[in-house]
Amino acid sequence: MTEFNVRKTPGDTAWFTQDRFGMFIHWGLYALPARHEWVKNFEKTSEEKYQKYFEHFNPDLYDPKEWARAAKAAGMKYAVLTTKHHEGFCLFDSQYTDYKATNTLAGRDLVREYVDAFRAEGLKIGFYYSLIDWHHPDFPIDPLHPRRDDDNIEELNKNRDVRKYAKYMRDQVTELLTNYGKIDILWFDFSYPNAEHRGMKGKGKDDWEAEELIKTARTLMPGIIIDNRTELEQDLWTPEQVQPTEWVRDSEGNLVVWEACQTFSGSWGYHRDESTWKTPEMLIRMLVNTVSCGGNLLLNVGPTARGCFDSRASSALAAIGEWMKYNSRSIYGCTQSEFKAPTDVRYTQNGDKLYVHVYAYPYRLLALDSLAGKVDYAQFLHDNSEILFSEKDGKIVLELPYVKPDQIVPVIELTLKK
Repeated sequence: MTEFNVRKTPGDTAWFTQDRFGMFIHWGLYALPARHEWVKNFEKTSEEKYQKYFEHFNPDLYDPKEWARAAKAAGMKYAVLTTKHHEGFCLFDSQYTDYKATNTLAGRDLVREYVDAFRAEGLKIGFYYSLIDWHHPDFPIDPLHPRRDDDNIEELNKNRDVRKYAKYMRDQVTELLTNYGKIDILWFDFSYPNAEHRGMKGKGKDDWEAEELIKTARTLMPGIIIDNRTELEQDLWTPEQVQPTEWVRDSEGNLVVWEACQTFSGSWGYHRDESTWKTPEMLIRMLVNTVSCGGNLLLNVGPTARGCFDSRASSALAAIGEWMKYNSRSIYGCTQSEFKAPTDVRYTQNGDKLYVHVYAYPYRLLALDSLAGKVDYAQFLHDNSEILFSEKDGKIVLELPYVKPDQIVPVIELTLKK
């Protein structure tokens, strides 16, 4: 099998490229308005008005054990939770702010419960931490800030000090990487140095004091995986809401460890009225497409303000889990194949196992180029039933049943000759 020369990482990504599939969880005060996690930005909401969501935040049905069981049943191997999103609200009990879950009607550290529940199910633990903070008094008004169109921006920014804010972030990251045991992923989000509005510039690595921030994290948690959204290239490249069709590369053209982050619908946070939900088939294809290009999929759930998964998300997770129950061998430990797949087929490969994901089920015969003389045995993955094949003109021709198997995406496992 072809070995791919992937850029070395400072963190431990060996487990990550084996596990391939994780759950993203966007949860915060924005679950109450239920109009997108950027609602404070989109609607230019004042602090006074947004405070209502803080006062009414009461996730009385929050049971992270249920979340963890749902993630595991779907075939996910790790999770990443928004400990603090752009609104600045912290789900953890930070000593550096009063704007936290322990001061709401929830009255407790919600991150602690997440960590304990997911760890108990054997899932790796990830923390998302926003570099942006629309609540913090030292975070300067900028092109993305809800107050960007106020008349008195110069006055508002006069006493704001981004250096103090950078220190605040290091202090909170220190808490997150000290108080919860081993953390496997730290997912920062995000830099926007080229943004501009009314003469205001966006923020990037210098504002975050990114080198010091990452140094702090790596000192506290050696081996942790960190993404590249501080504007410093680290372990992980994270294309968002796009489906790469080839292995992601860095600025110098090197293959990298990468993870597509995607949503069930058009929003990350709970959006009651959003209706562009992907079908289970689309979601499974996204997973397969990603692994076929050497990447991971981080699939997002936005819990409701009561702390439950939306029923549409739960249904999709269950469908994915049913498929993964029978076909996960084509995902875990797999990567891009050395062989080129035909149209309407995607390959993943793990050593001498080549997995053929059939997107358009053919009438009886499926021809695969460049495999003549290389295949020892063929079977459907979901039931290990043999598939007969012949060879012709450098191809193998698989003899499939007339009726498509009861699988959203049928998978054929080819054992290659050694």
